[in-house]
Amino acid sequence: MAPSLEEPEDVQDVLKNHAKAKPSLVAPEPEHCPGPESDRAGTADSCAGCPNQKICASAPKGPDPDVPIISQRLAGVKHRVLVLSGKGGVGSAYRQVQCSLLSWFTGTVLTQGLPESTFTSLLAHAFALNPDSTIGIMDTDICGPSIPKMMGAENETIHISNSGWSPVWVMDNLGVMSIQFMLPNKDDAIIWRGPKKNGLIKQFLKDVDWGELDLLLVDTPPGTSDEHLSVNSYLKESGIDGAIIVTTPNEVSLLDVRKEIDFCQKAGIKILGLVDNMAGFVCPKCTKESQVFEATSGGGKALSEEIGITYLGAVPLDPRIGMAGDYGESYFDSFPDSPACKAIKKVVRGVASQIALDSEDLFPED
Repeated sequence: MAPSLEEPEDVQDVLKNHAKAKPSLVAPEPEHCPGPESDRAGTADSCAGCPNQKICASAPKGPDPDVPIISQRLAGVKHRVLVLSGKGGVGSAYRQVQCSLLSWFTGTVLTQGLPESTFTSLLAHAFALNPDSTIGIMDTDICGPSIPKMMGAENETIHISNSGWSPVWVMDNLGVMSIQFMLPNKDDAIIWRGPKKNGLIKQFLKDVDWGELDLLLVDTPPGTSDEHLSVNSYLKESGIDGAIIVTTPNEVSLLDVRKEIDFCQKAGIKILGLVDNMAGFVCPKCTKESQVFEATSGGGKALSEEIGITYLGAVPLDPRIGMAGDYGESYFDSFPDSPACKAIKKVVRGVASQIALDSEDLFPED
């Protein structure tokens, strides 16, 4: 018989209490800890014998006092969109950057992929194509920050002023915040547990001077863990416009994306739509299209129809996307007429329609 998987606490308890103030613990949280900020902290059966039991039981159970501060800090951000994915390697971060370059609004984007941050960067660059829009990217992939590399800002550092931390502005209208800008050496590993990750994400929201943004894209790592819970909890009061979910057409990727969709439904996050990334490969020599990741069960489109969410479209694989990321350049600027860029524009228009934006404001030249 397969071993049972004990959940440390009720799922809704995790979602509800993740942003509560955490007590100072004297020992690491055990495997089945209900969470030091949970209503069951110090009283659950799994707390018996834990060195932290008395600390957790006596800790205040009220909401995190920093949440209202975060809401005030983000008052100038019009839209917040998450880019999500269930599995790494779907190219989500790059796509998010492209959306940033073309858009008016702020958003949080959750992804998976090429690496996943590839899709986020694509989105950001696309949204930022409109010079009248100001876009921000918050990189919450704490242990694998690749957004700065793809934005050509790998060696930049954070500047602190009286108004807070300043994002690194890679363009006049595109700013980025990432832990990569804080590392003494760009190759340093970030070996952090959940509480430290959560603390930095809170600082990105509370201490960064985002100013007036049309759109804030939140790039997240694959899965549904501390980073996702933290972002959702800290932004509950200020509001999240929704999440873009990125997949590839093959069944293995779709299996993980189903979990991402379930997370959004349980957390109350609106799903703006699903994107099939790397949905086909167009040979630059013969122009014949091949299916690299075969959609054995119909891909993201079939999944969207099954679950009843918006299908934002399919973006073909283009090796030049990876090259642009390696050189820190905008693929959208370099190859504006490519099939992938046209597909990205379709995705951006679909997202805009979900948050009541006019596509003419996104792509005035079209």
